[in-house]
Amino acid sequence: MDLLIKERNGFEYVDEGTGDVLLLLHGLFGALSNWQDVVEEFQNDYRVIIPLLPIYDMPLTKAGVPGLVNFVEDFLAELGLTEPATVLGNSLGGHVALVYTLRNPGRVARLVLTGSSGLFEDSMGGSFPKRGNYAYVQEKVAYTFYDPAVATKELVDEVFNVTNSNAKCLRIIAIARSAQRHNLSKELGKIKAPTLLVWGLNDTITPPLVAHEFHRLIPHSELRFLDHCCHAPMMERPKEFNGLLRQFLQQPTEQAISR
Repeated sequence: MDLLIKERNGFEYVDEGTGDVLLLLHGLFGALSNWQDVVEEFQNDYRVIIPLLPIYDMPLTKAGVPGLVNFVEDFLAELGLTEPATVLGNSLGGHVALVYTLRNPGRVARLVLTGSSGLFEDSMGGSFPKRGNYAYVQEKVAYTFYDPAVATKELVDEVFNVTNSNAKCLRIIAIARSAQRHNLSKELGKIKAPTLLVWGLNDTITPPLVAHEFHRLIPHSELRFLDHCCHAPMMERPKEFNGLLRQFLQQPTEQAISR
């Protein structure tokens, strides 16, 4: 299925299905399509919402994790969503989800993190993409996945086009530096929402050790690893990811908290 992108007062987003809200947040080089398999799996049972984060065009002075959290809050206010939602975040989206949860504990029923930043990350394999070098960008995009074949030409072209824009690169760098500065280790203990951590066992950007640290610091969390999987489990192992997510969503909140 092709995702239908809606627009409302400057916000672009996907909004499919009805029921309890699943709010999905993509990463630094991510896109709405990163969550396509999740949308297909859950749209019949939940209202699945994905805002397009303004990573490449937000004001440079606001380009950072706090600015993105402000954007998410404004987006949800625009849609009139006040009921508690399940918030899912991949990579930088996980970082945004964490700060949103800390700011708005009453509006997060459950939290799901996969390859999240917030403690440590090795962005794009330790360096930012070089402008005009397609082979370099191709190599670094492939570094995000256990199976390099997942880094399709379409995906590589998208990142290559982004990195060829000075304005977009400046924002990417500002946001990445903000994420690296914004370490949440001292705040994670405040999170009360039941939390599912789904990690690629072969993640090279936020390695398994990072997942174990999140698990140690977030009180009501459970950790699941997927083998032969790197930084985007919902893309590389969608069936397994969706199975873990559905199992987590079906747990009574009290049971999830007691785990």
